[in-house]
Amino acid sequence: MRIVTADVAAGLVRDGDTILIGGSGFGHAVPDSLLEAVERRFLQSGQPRQLTSIHPVGLGDKGKRGAGHFAHKGLLKRIVCGVFADSPPIAEMAKQDEIEAYTLPQGSMSQLIREIAAGRPGLVTHVGLHTFVDPRLGGGRQSPRSHEDLVSVIELAGREWLFYKPFSVDVAFLRGTTADEDGNVTMEQEAIFGEMLSMAQAAKRCGGLVVVQVKRLARRGALPGKQVKIPGMLVDLVVVEPNQMQTFQSANDPAFSGELKIPLDSFPTLPLDERKIVARRCAMELRTGAVCNVGSGICTGIGLVGAEEDILDKVVLTNEQGLIGGAPGTGPDAGAARNYWAMVDQPYQFDFYDGGGIDVAFLSSAEIDAAASVNVSRFGGRIIGVGGFVNISQNAKKMVFGGTFTAGGLEVACEDGRLKIVHEGGHRKFVARLEQISYSGPFARERCQEVVFVTERAVFRAGDGGLELVEIAPGIDLDADVLAHMAFRPKISAQLRRMDSRLFRPQPMGLKADMLGQEWPRHPRIKALDAAAARSPAYTDLQ
Repeated sequence: MRIVTADVAAGLVRDGDTILIGGSGFGHAVPDSLLEAVERRFLQSGQPRQLTSIHPVGLGDKGKRGAGHFAHKGLLKRIVCGVFADSPPIAEMAKQDEIEAYTLPQGSMSQLIREIAAGRPGLVTHVGLHTFVDPRLGGGRQSPRSHEDLVSVIELAGREWLFYKPFSVDVAFLRGTTADEDGNVTMEQEAIFGEMLSMAQAAKRCGGLVVVQVKRLARRGALPGKQVKIPGMLVDLVVVEPNQMQTFQSANDPAFSGELKIPLDSFPTLPLDERKIVARRCAMELRTGAVCNVGSGICTGIGLVGAEEDILDKVVLTNEQGLIGGAPGTGPDAGAARNYWAMVDQPYQFDFYDGGGIDVAFLSSAEIDAAASVNVSRFGGRIIGVGGFVNISQNAKKMVFGGTFTAGGLEVACEDGRLKIVHEGGHRKFVARLEQISYSGPFARERCQEVVFVTERAVFRAGDGGLELVEIAPGIDLDADVLAHMAFRPKISAQLRRMDSRLFRPQPMGLKADMLGQEWPRHPRIKALDAAAARSPAYTDLQ
């Protein structure tokens, strides 16, 4: 292992290289100094050229950092990642057909890296079937010049599967907190683990170079072996960046690193607007003991609602980056979590998700059609991608989609437990036809998945006939405020009821009391044990 500067490491990148990049979102364990050094070299010398950039999660500050460092003509040939939302300059290059651009499911990419590390032929999974990732519906392509098929349909054991093809890694850019003199790397101040170990192993398997950016150095043998995330045998070069931030906006939040847990009243409180109403109504779908996923976007507010309602110890909130328990972060902090109980590597979190481990998942929705299909990946002239959306939505036992009823300028007010539309959004979200299919309503019905759509003014459930309106906010007119802004007419429930007025009042709703006696179904053997304990005092200690 050698210690070098970021510029020296960037100088080893060759034309046409495939670079595998660790990290997530808004700077969470993102090796930004290395990416910036590659950009700096290109602007000064015109090299390296025609790079392929691969990272499972979107990387960026919605500006020029993260993946945005590569947003230059000639520097980037192809990008394959989960989402472009964090890097608008990359999305614009894809929109203008200046690069080959693909967005694939975050979990499938994460798991594929582990398959590459093991030298296996690729990833076989059901995730992505009947979505735009399915090669019959686009194969994840987001630019016209993206001709290569990265995903194919195969038949195995009498079923259809998707096969995600492997790739070769020339350079891996990773990040940790501390490296010792032998290159062993720990991640004690990082907000996520990601798949740093799998990425290092994959690069080594391909004969690639592993470069790790860290904040500080330690003496040989000083790091506890149990805390080492990337063993030194996998590390070629270490770059020390003393000013390394934990995220793009946090120097070192000890709650993100897991060093401590903060009091519930230390959590931010959401203002009472349309986003909080949606998060509150979503939270009403929680049940004691349920294992949940809280995706990015509007649904991340569920964690803050949970803190305000003091119910975080009643449910297990998780996010796809590997955080379990506590409250997942919101806004730019999405991907991190506070007061979490455990942190696992991202591929293992997606193993759990893909295997049906999520009881209830909460995800955002951008477009919905009459068949209860959803688009979040490309709409309104914007290329977003899917992140972990497909892995989560196709495998959760129950799906709750949250979003405002319209977009683009929506403004609401809450008055005495009633909702008032102050200014209507200019863009419909309930549309006649989706630009891309990120979630197939008909495929969900085949699997008997329970599906709920939550907005600030109306709640829908998916049934055999598509969407059915089941709740409407007090103060809202059905025809003028709901049906007039939909491109199709949903079924209206015969039992149409008013949304809970507590949603529209500033004080906490009392969800903790509501959840008493509302448990997610437990394992049959545990239920039998409980029944035995109820019959015999001798079993009481086992409860």
